[in-house]
Amino acid sequence: MASKLLWGFTLGLVTGLLLAPDKGSETRRKISQKADDLKDRFDDFVDTIVEKFESVKSGAEEMSRRSRSEAQTFAGDVRDGVM
Repeated sequence: MASKLLWGFTLGLVTGLLLAPDKGSETRRKISQKADDLKDRFDDFVDTIVEKFESVKSGAEEMSRRSRSEAQTFAGDVRDGVM
């Protein structure tokens, strides 16, 4: 997704430069604003991915703890002849 976003931005930027009726300084200002916007969007994207990763990691750790506890309980029951 990020590569498509970068590709689209680059294509739009080049097209805009070729068709730009503005002065060079105005075009550079617009490019700078677009680059800042793209950076902000990319940062938001990365933050979202990090949050999702942390959520999955937390869930996996909890599942691991529960499985370990259940396995220990089962092993204790087998050892004690409860089964």
